[in-house]
Amino acid sequence: MQVIVGKSSNSNAELAVKEATSGIASAAGMFFQCPFDMLEEVSSLLSEKYPDVPLIGTGGTSYIGSEATDKVLVIVAFESGATTKAGVLRYLSSSPLFDIMNLEKALSDVRPGQQDTVCLEFCTNDEERLVTSMNVALEKSNVPVVGGTVFGTPSGKVSKVCVNGVLYEDACAWIVVKNNTGKIRTYSENIYEVPENAKTHVATKVNAQKRELVALDNRPAADVYASELGISKSNIVGNVFKNPLGRIVGDDTYIISQYEVSSDGGLINYKKVCENDTICILELQDYRAINESTRDKIKSENGRISFIYSVNCIYRHLFFNNEKYLGTFLSDMARVGNHVGIVGGGEQYKKQHVNQTMVCAVFE
Repeated sequence: MQVIVGKSSNSNAELAVKEATSGIASAAGMFFQCPFDMLEEVSSLLSEKYPDVPLIGTGGTSYIGSEATDKVLVIVAFESGATTKAGVLRYLSSSPLFDIMNLEKALSDVRPGQQDTVCLEFCTNDEERLVTSMNVALEKSNVPVVGGTVFGTPSGKVSKVCVNGVLYEDACAWIVVKNNTGKIRTYSENIYEVPENAKTHVATKVNAQKRELVALDNRPAADVYASELGISKSNIVGNVFKNPLGRIVGDDTYIISQYEVSSDGGLINYKKVCENDTICILELQDYRAINESTRDKIKSENGRISFIYSVNCIYRHLFFNNEKYLGTFLSDMARVGNHVGIVGGGEQYKKQHVNQTMVCAVFE
């Protein structure tokens, strides 16, 4: 598969689109990331220029090369060797299955093979409902989803996604991409682990609407967290970089980022917790070694990399930046292959919505 990446730092949307698309010859499908204030105009310009090309996009902070910026337009075009279909799932907060037949039709048209198709997406909200809904269609074809929650929408504005030139709120923009000349492999990287001899807890009370973990083992969740780590409750939120929560499902661990302590001692999180979930407090590991291991695995499993797309959690982004490691992380990813990423407010991977994770798709 041939993938073309174009970019422009021009603040004029028309000139930016002209510059970023200069190397695109015959796109089979494309997605874009741009500054939030350019989203509407870029959406319109691209859909006019490529009226028959499946297109999705959003605003946010992009990774390209060794740079992380919210001031650049990035366009990724899938050219020769690709088959794509794009669409939208509307009404995520109320009726997330409303448009599911369109996704099922797209999968039928694309005809996924073995490990050659992926569904990339940008969503605005209600991620757990979204992932469950998408897998009504995706699971039948064994197609994984790799995506992210729109993050960084300016204060007072509403998060939006673009599909074929139309902007949507309360929605998910998706593009199904099939590689007709190679594989598409997906990866998830977690830099936290369950500590040896860690205590496990049961979520005994939750407020699903607020994503609040109210009680663990029938005690206020904040009390359990603070007591176990020997810290004050006022330090719980700031401690998320070192010790986020984890949901344990069999041999898998899904990260839950706490961002507020409620008045009744609960923990409000970016991922929903359900009653009777098994919860553990995780511990930061050697993230440099884990990053290297991920890159080595990608290189060993993909002999001819044409493109890598990643979603990196905002908390990882902030942590790496605080550690003065972000530039190194991006440069190392760029050396593996042609890499573009976005900073997400949450990550969707296969059947889960997660926090503090990097998810990526690698195209041969």
